Amino acid sequence: MHGAAATTVAVTMLLAGGLPALGQESRAGGEQFRPLVHYSPTENWMNDPNGMVYVDGAYHLFYQHNPQANVWGNMSWGHAISPDLLHWEEQPLAIPQAFDDAGRSIEDIFSGSIVIDENNSAGFGPTGSSPLVAIYTSAYTPEHPEYAGLQAQSLAYSLDDGQTWKKYDSNPVLNRNSANFRDPKVFWYDGPAGTYWVMVAVEATDHQVVLYKSTDLRSWEHLSDFGPANATDGIWECPDLFELPVDGDPDNTKWVMVVNLNPGHINGGSGGQYFVGDFDGVTFTSESTDPPVEVPEERSSRASTKATTKAGRFPMNLETGQVAPGAVPLRRGRSMARARSPAS
Repeated sequence: MHGAAATTVAVTMLLAGGLPALGQESRAGGEQFRPLVHYSPTENWMNDPNGMVYVDGAYHLFYQHNPQANVWGNMSWGHAISPDLLHWEEQPLAIPQAFDDAGRSIEDIFSGSIVIDENNSAGFGPTGSSPLVAIYTSAYTPEHPEYAGLQAQSLAYSLDDGQTWKKYDSNPVLNRNSANFRDPKVFWYDGPAGTYWVMVAVEATDHQVVLYKSTDLRSWEHLSDFGPANATDGIWECPDLFELPVDGDPDNTKWVMVVNLNPGHINGGSGGQYFVGDFDGVTFTSESTDPPVEVPEERSSRASTKATTKAGRFPMNLETGQVAPGAVPLRRGRSMARARSPAS
């Protein structure tokens, strides 16, 4: 996020069970399968939270949403606002999927992020304004006339604090001709290498995080790639990159790269891992990547033998040096969900 007004909000989607008392269905928590304090839309499917931002006293939550059914599909961005992260008010659909003139879906709106463009670097607003800019993945369907089957990064902007959104006419702004290029997280970098927007996204099936930079959010220049590393059993999704002080010391910081997995968690299903290291404005260098395990030659035939890694006690194939499928923890401490939002 760019600017002191931008705050990353971590929202946990948990279900609260319990049978409602008679006559209490309309009260908070009164519906059998409705969470008491965690947000859920009035109806239909939701998953990944997207573009969370704090603007003028309101927390904005955007999320993956199917406005037509209670199963995954028709991916669009839903929207809700809150003054305190406990009481939520659902808003109209923010960024809908796109259709052609025949009514066929040609673009789904996958995950992404939102920045406050304090200096109006993209030029979407009048002079002196600070538009909200959403950077999201356009997942083009086979019916799209130009980008059929591809995933690319696109923009939408709001000039009324997130209440209404307009897609950029020249989308997509970043296309790698890939079917698995998605989940852009964008933040403002101000460091030795310069000042500019940085995007971290994934080539999901290649197990790579790809980094780009831009001064205007419209034109992007490749910086570097990270990965494959550590857990690669599931596809890589929804990356993040942020700086944190070590033991609260602002003069001693580390950069953290988060990479989520689907599947690949130690208990099965989706999960996550993170890498601690340094980011110089161009390249992320990990200090916590597990090295391959060196196997003595006389033991190389014991491919099914299990060993223990220094990072944690998990089954490992001694011949390949790879952690066994499904044996990937959220590494080295607690999960972290805070991103730096420096003023320009």
